[in-house]
Amino acid sequence: MNKIRTALVAGVFAATASLGFSSANAAGDAVHPPEHHWSFSGLFGTYDRAALRRGFEVYKGVCAGCHGLRLVAYRNLMDIGFTEDEVKAIAAEVDVPAEPNEDGEIEDRPGIPADKFKSPFANENAARAGNNGALPPDLSLIIKARHNGANYLNALLTGYKDAPVDKKVPDGMYYNTYFPGQLIAMAPPLSDEGVDYADKTKATVKQQAEDVVTFLTWAAQPELEERKRTGIKVILFLLLLTGLLYVVKRRIWADVH
Repeated sequence: MNKIRTALVAGVFAATASLGFSSANAAGDAVHPPEHHWSFSGLFGTYDRAALRRGFEVYKGVCAGCHGLRLVAYRNLMDIGFTEDEVKAIAAEVDVPAEPNEDGEIEDRPGIPADKFKSPFANENAARAGNNGALPPDLSLIIKARHNGANYLNALLTGYKDAPVDKKVPDGMYYNTYFPGQLIAMAPPLSDEGVDYADKTKATVKQQAEDVVTFLTWAAQPELEERKRTGIKVILFLLLLTGLLYVVKRRIWADVH
């Protein structure tokens, strides 16, 4: 029995060590993204409203053709500065399935603010068929789904380069410094002047990357600003309470030596 127990322990230890070694190797393939200063970073950070609007323009003009935003409704855009009329116009640009008619047939209707962002593909198989077998991820929570999400995505969008001479890049793949393994199926999505910003900001690759990352961070964490405001209020309350308790303690124990 002792021999069996010893063998089992040794096997578990070996398996764990092997997994740890493999994970370390896999992590070692990825280059750590550089830190970037974001307006929403830190205790008092907030979203840059102009960047959010520009980020939506980048998403709509560049990303929406392949990547969905299924957890965000069009009406949520009013939270970042879009007017009700603007949101209605944005939603009406897409057709979504309506309720079945009297004959049980489903027809399309123009989108309304209450609708979620329409997916670019009808289903996963259609998405893979349109992207050489690769499945473009939904971007609703991409910032939360990736470690160091904002910095990683910013680095990824700006990390396309010519591959080193000793690195073979298969057809349909691209070299990206910050993608694990450095080979990615997504072609470089951004290019200088790739979008025409409504506020006339110069649309460099760097600017577009920063703007769309800001927008996608908001999509994943729309409550971020309210959460920080609540946190500050709690800290101030605790500081005040601590002061009051100290004064009360001094008064109660003032005559005790």
